[in-house]
Amino acid sequence: MKKLISVLFVTLLTLSVFAISYKNNTYQKLANEYTKKAEAALDAGEYDLSVEYAKKAEENAELSEAYIRMMMARGEAEDAIKLAKNQVAYAEKIDAEHNFPMAYSSAKENLANAETSFNAEDYEKALQYARQCLAALDGIREVTPLPEYYVVRPWAETKDCYWNISGRPYVYNNPLLWENLYQANKNNMPKPEDPNLIHPGMKMKIPSLTGEYRSGTYDPKKSYSTYGE
Repeated sequence: MKKLISVLFVTLLTLSVFAISYKNNTYQKLANEYTKKAEAALDAGEYDLSVEYAKKAEENAELSEAYIRMMMARGEAEDAIKLAKNQVAYAEKIDAEHNFPMAYSSAKENLANAETSFNAEDYEKALQYARQCLAALDGIREVTPLPEYYVVRPWAETKDCYWNISGRPYVYNNPLLWENLYQANKNNMPKPEDPNLIHPGMKMKIPSLTGEYRSGTYDPKKSYSTYGE
């Protein structure tokens, strides 16, 4: 009988060390009360009653441990979701929706799944989804989007023509793609049938070829990434 009580004491001690911040839950209090009753009954020689109290103490100790584990999982999931929300907010601030569309879309989906799982009290899944959200956004960074427009400058300064403009890194990084520029802008030219007649000051549209996000007018003071990289 004393062995049963000793095992119970070890269980309770281990539980309190496991997560001291949650040790004062209702199950833990009941376990402590039944343990005292079991000891008192044992000292009084009421062995059957002591066994009954000891079993109830053990049952509540197990319930307390399950509760503690649940609360710890809840806290871990909650912290991960908060971190994921902050990262999504940062992604939106740097326009990741356009600059990193696949990563942003994946992150938003995983965050929504994390919140749904959390509300359903499935904290393990909520944690997994929150971590997947963070992983999706791991590689995002603030970037200057490729320009959507280019203002033609004098030939003497820049040698601007469809061929040369198309070959610039922030346009298509390939002069052979010049016809894409020509087709998108020929209706704004004095002689649409002649691609050589572009003039300084002409605002040229740079159409997206591969779904890349483009915005604004080219600014020589800004640093742009290279198209296709």
